[in-house]
Amino acid sequence: MKGKRGILARRDFMIATAAAGTAVLSGCFSSHNGGWENLADADAATLKAVCDQIIPADGFPSASEAGVLTYIDRQLTRHYRRHRKAYAAGLEQADRISREHFGAGLESVTTQQQMAVVSALETQNSGFFNLVREHTLEGYYGSPRHGGNRDAVSWRMLGLDEPPLRGRAQYDLRKGSPS
Repeated sequence: MKGKRGILARRDFMIATAAAGTAVLSGCFSSHNGGWENLADADAATLKAVCDQIIPADGFPSASEAGVLTYIDRQLTRHYRRHRKAYAAGLEQADRISREHFGAGLESVTTQQQMAVVSALETQNSGFFNLVREHTLEGYYGSPRHGGNRDAVSWRMLGLDEPPLRGRAQYDLRKGSPS
């Protein structure tokens, strides 16, 4: 709306500015659907295939079922920011290998074909493969509070109790002594 002098009133200007800012921000994050903090959906699908070849489902959940993708995604926005470019390039390479050999993205090919691609990736880009393997194992066997090891599945698999948080003793409050 125009005020007395034919210019936008301050309130109308603020509303228009907020709407424009929201439109710009929503466009910036359009490739990060699915609730990922760092990964684009396509990268998450490729990473899922790689991680599930490192820790496949058997009687226990696979890496992705145990929340490893959430762990890696969170860490790429925090402690592992320095690995973002390596992940982007490595996941692109894995998808390219899959398309060259099997005519489809890594997430779309069979489990055996995924294994062939991951084996090729290990040979062609061992630095990236070792990085993903390390992060997959951290996410699968680490503390659930970091996004992986959903419901402490790996600890149950190993027959371990959930360890207490460091610095907090487990007390039986009825007796007032450590349990």
